[in-house]
Amino acid sequence: MKIYTRTGDAGLTSLIGGTRVSKSSLRIECYGTVDELNSYLGLVRDQDVNAPRRTLLKEIQDRLFTIGSTLAADPEKSRMKLPDLLATDIELLEQQMDAMNETLPPLRAFILPGGHPAVSHAHVARCVCRRAERLVVDLAAHDFVPELVAMYLNRLSDYLFVLGRAMAHDLGVEEVEWHARI
Repeated sequence: MKIYTRTGDAGLTSLIGGTRVSKSSLRIECYGTVDELNSYLGLVRDQDVNAPRRTLLKEIQDRLFTIGSTLAADPEKSRMKLPDLLATDIELLEQQMDAMNETLPPLRAFILPGGHPAVSHAHVARCVCRRAERLVVDLAAHDFVPELVAMYLNRLSDYLFVLGRAMAHDLGVEEVEWHARI
């Protein structure tokens, strides 16, 4: 199977369902950003400190693929059966955050990204997740997007923040607190 088709050379691509749209369309930007997030999450998963979390992080990547396929489908024309995103997927993120928070010191200041390269990767993933969420919210204002998509991305960005804190804790590095110049 060839990877290249040449059908996108003029700046158009096909959604699931066959609709041709510009590669700069908001829907394409949404699922492209989710794909970017998935790539960053792979980088986060590959950090040695996350060895105990690899199965969960892969599951999150699977959910991002689900979200990407949902966003890549024309809501009016696609007849393809797509995987479901479930409320329990969001609950899993919440449970994992609660479990990590039990071992972390109370949050008393804003945290700056950094402190260790592995932690910085988690913060980059969090920022890409927030961008994906913003784009999905914008798309949902104009076109159908299942409500759980934005909810999942919102919770995932929170999870990635807590994950960054947990990674710093596990690595024994101090979190970089922000203190306003007064």
